[in-house]
Amino acid sequence: MAKGMREIKRQIKSVQNTKQITKAMEMVAASKLRKAQEKADAARPYAEKLKEVVASIATGTKGIKHPMLETRPVKKTAYLIITSDRGLAGGYNSNVLRAVTATLAERHSSQDEFVLFVIGRKGRDYFTRRGYALADTVTDLSDSPAFADIKSIAYNAVRGFEQSDFDELYICYNRFVNALTQIPTVDRLLPMAAPTATEASLTASYEYEPSAEGVLEVLLPRYAETLIYGALLDGKASELGAKMTAMGSATKNASKMINELTLTYNRARQAAITQEITEIVAGANAQV
Repeated sequence: MAKGMREIKRQIKSVQNTKQITKAMEMVAASKLRKAQEKADAARPYAEKLKEVVASIATGTKGIKHPMLETRPVKKTAYLIITSDRGLAGGYNSNVLRAVTATLAERHSSQDEFVLFVIGRKGRDYFTRRGYALADTVTDLSDSPAFADIKSIAYNAVRGFEQSDFDELYICYNRFVNALTQIPTVDRLLPMAAPTATEASLTASYEYEPSAEGVLEVLLPRYAETLIYGALLDGKASELGAKMTAMGSATKNASKMINELTLTYNRARQAAITQEITEIVAGANAQV
């Protein structure tokens, strides 16, 4: 019995140590989540202003064309997938990877029909283990990534579409709603939907130098790369929200386990005391 009680006390101590770690990780994730949300919100005005200028050029200039606005027969599709480098984030990675895998199985019959760009070690390892060829990868991003961190993969993805290496580009990530809700999303990034007349009518009047076509040639790739960066920031906020929720659940489970183990220990201790009293009384009666 004494051995069993020592084992229970050891388990309680172990779970208490784990609880301290998960509680600390929850608080760190909560702190980083606020910063990630602020950064994602700060990036939106720039993307919206780019969209405004693009809409003004695309709808206000007659006869203007650009490969990124033109739909062509789809022979090959590219997917840019955003995951995390580390785990302990609940279903954050598994949800988006499951959505991508289902999309690939539904739309394609062969790996020759698509190409994958992956951000994050979890996504890279997932597809590598399953034998998928990866066109480009980026790992080891911080919790507050800069555009320079993913500039190369964003450029390669957008440039590949411009050069007709593939005919569509989808971006796959977890869209942030709140700390409890992240929605796996597979959105078409390229070709871009042509801006509507309504969107253009809300913009200011611009003069372009040297020409509207020249400005659009520069802005459209930049706009696409900005949307990729915006999705990364959204995904990072989702990752931290999922991690905070997962660590909060782990802390609650640890508290519940500690209570159960403490109850078991107290019962075992009470049984041991009762047994000792019984043995003492029996010994005393035997001497009478």
